Amino acid sequence: MGESIVIISLFLIFFILLILGVPISIALGATGVFFLIKFSLGFEILSPNFYGAIAKFPLLAIPFFILAGNVFTEVGIAERIVKFVRLLVGSIHGGLAVVVVLVAVFWGAVSGSGPATTAALGMIFIPQMVKAGYPPAFSSALVAASSGLSIIIPPSVALILYGSITNDSISTLFLAGFIPGIITAFFIAAGAWVVSRFKGYRSEIRTSWRDVLKSALNASWGIVAPIIILGGIYGGIFSPTEAAVIGVFYGLFVGLFIYRSLDIKKMYKILLDSAVSSAVVMIIVGFATIFTYVGLVLGVMEGSANFILSLSRNPYAILLLVMIVAFFAGMVIDPVSIYYVFVPIFIPIIIHFNWSSIWFGILFTVNIAIAQISPPLALNLYVSANIANIRIEEIFKSSYLFVLMVALALFVLSLIPEFALYLPRILGHVK
Repeated sequence: MGESIVIISLFLIFFILLILGVPISIALGATGVFFLIKFSLGFEILSPNFYGAIAKFPLLAIPFFILAGNVFTEVGIAERIVKFVRLLVGSIHGGLAVVVVLVAVFWGAVSGSGPATTAALGMIFIPQMVKAGYPPAFSSALVAASSGLSIIIPPSVALILYGSITNDSISTLFLAGFIPGIITAFFIAAGAWVVSRFKGYRSEIRTSWRDVLKSALNASWGIVAPIIILGGIYGGIFSPTEAAVIGVFYGLFVGLFIYRSLDIKKMYKILLDSAVSSAVVMIIVGFATIFTYVGLVLGVMEGSANFILSLSRNPYAILLLVMIVAFFAGMVIDPVSIYYVFVPIFIPIIIHFNWSSIWFGILFTVNIAIAQISPPLALNLYVSANIANIRIEEIFKSSYLFVLMVALALFVLSLIPEFALYLPRILGHVK
């Protein structure tokens, strides 16, 4: 069977299974196993490949960051942060919309998952925004778009996955994601503010600096959490995995001894939700690795990369093509699978053009953030629509503004790699 036929067959079978409604993890695993048997690649490698995929120390950070995010949500830290930021800037035109983005930036520094952040912030913000006069569709789209910052701003589950595939330092990727995350947040906030200003959305909240200071003190335990987590990583005190564990214990300490808001019932819910979310990610990682292994052995990944490179010698044209492919793939495939299916294809392209793998990882992740609010998959939009109790189709129109704003941020980051590489460079992580 020719190489081109193998390439087409591998992806065709995978996408046919998706169209038939087969879960993505099963579609990846079934396709991989089929080709494993078809080409006699050794069925016995199935088990060690699956185990080896998830038994990686860097990936251990994922369940702990998921657990930390759930602890921080149930403890009540999110509500206190929201109240503080809303008192600070909520009285201006579009202030509540800007508050959503600012809080999402903070939450991205403790969660690392887009859908989880959408759920945590949506429960708080969507009712408040609707009460303040914002349309439910606009409110839901804004929360969904802002929550996408969680996979860009460290600590990020997406960057952990990328680093585990490319063998890049997770700490370096976390450093690289900070400034691009802020830039993306600025574009989202700017779009939300302009629309709010044009439509006349305005919060009715009135406050004094005394109230702001009191709220800041009340939220201080939550405010310092990202400083502890990221400061420890960047300062070389502990690894990202250790930081995730520290985040869990910090959240438990605050919930049990400071706010005293945790009980047995909440602890059970936290552990159950975290176990389910972690299991979903790890199952996808395991099956996706089998798919990737088959693709690498059969030369599918290398052949696909060579085909892309044959289309143009211009690095900017290839970069644009790669981003377009990743975007459309992200519209129908979940973020975890995207990394394992497409990053191995793009690695030869990164090497060919001598691009920084760190910079490319940030661009790829921002692209995935766009996909999370782009139909038909649009994971974040589905979560926010469920919270707002409206049809997903009602949000699509409002989401296009934020797709455009994040795309503009991606364009800026593509033109100026230094935005991603500045912090890693000055701290000695890259040359």
